[in-house]
Amino acid sequence: MAWNEPGKDDKDPWKNKGGNNQGPPDLDDLFKDLSKKFGGIFGGKSSNGKPGKNFSSIGISLALIVAILVYVFSGFYTIKEAEQGIVLRFGQYTGNVEPGLRWKWTFIDRVIPVDIQTTRNLPASGFMLTQDENVVRVEMQIQYRVVNARNYIFSVTDADDSLSQSLDSALRYVVGHSKMDDVLTSGREIVRQAVWTELEGIIEPYNLGLIVVDVNFKDARPPEEVKDAFDDAISAQEDEVRYLREAEAYARGIEPIARGRVKRMEQEALAYKEQIVLDAEGDVAKFNKLLPEYQAAPIVTRERMYLATMEKVYANTSKVMVDVDGGNNMMYLPLDKIIQNQSSQSNGVTSQPNIQQPVSTSSQTTTTNSNRADRFNSGRN
Repeated sequence: MAWNEPGKDDKDPWKNKGGNNQGPPDLDDLFKDLSKKFGGIFGGKSSNGKPGKNFSSIGISLALIVAILVYVFSGFYTIKEAEQGIVLRFGQYTGNVEPGLRWKWTFIDRVIPVDIQTTRNLPASGFMLTQDENVVRVEMQIQYRVVNARNYIFSVTDADDSLSQSLDSALRYVVGHSKMDDVLTSGREIVRQAVWTELEGIIEPYNLGLIVVDVNFKDARPPEEVKDAFDDAISAQEDEVRYLREAEAYARGIEPIARGRVKRMEQEALAYKEQIVLDAEGDVAKFNKLLPEYQAAPIVTRERMYLATMEKVYANTSKVMVDVDGGNNMMYLPLDKIIQNQSSQSNGVTSQPNIQQPVSTSSQTTTTNSNRADRFNSGRN
């Protein structure tokens, strides 16, 4: 049945009274009708005056679902690869979490990320008094990293600040027990190791959760007023070290040569010893062979030995021919010169023989011949 049939209610959807009136609807009435309908969705009354129970329950459910989704998604968090998470539930430590995507109870749990892989640097410097009451400025730097995240967060209020104060204390203690020359020159490595050991001893009772990876001694210098004098002293010490190294290098180079000479002299001495021994043994063997012959014929053996000896002696002396039958002045010819001239002529070289005429008396010649005869007879006897 149509809504505008005759005899029916004269009201139409546009609130026009009277069936035949087709005028435009009243906008005020339209807005009121819409507001009543939307008000029923949120617990108000519907157009017929009854509460909108169905619409209110749906709205509450949607709000709860949205709130739960927001709460769930707000609990997701990420721990980086180099970090470790400290989980606090209502402010109390409950455990650690490893790197990756994690979830926590929002407003209940709190996660504190701690970098446990990055190496951190901590410098320390200042003017310090040495054992011999001198002032030096020392600069040092340490490298450290976190090894226990829980101790790093909860052992002390600020672990980094505690480590800085410990480093300053250790550095001043070591420098105060060292001499200035050691700090500036040769004892730098000893100071560095001592600071490292002292620092580890200071932080150990506090359980800071840190480990010292390295200690670097960057610089140590005296005050500016005496810097030039100390630079000269350091240069002199460097020259001393250089000279020592050069001397050691020279010693290493000359020592093998000296050892070689000593070895050669030892070998030569041994060879000379062997030669002398063998010569002596040869002489002994020769005399042992001559002894039976000498015992069998002493005079003949003595004359033969004398002639052999004289042959060796006269082989290296000049030969002179003397004319003893002449007058007081005699002529003598050097046979060696004559032989030499003959050999030179055979080789195609001519030369005048060297003939000398010394003055001599016949009595001197006779005396010389008699002396030679006496020596020969004494040798035979």
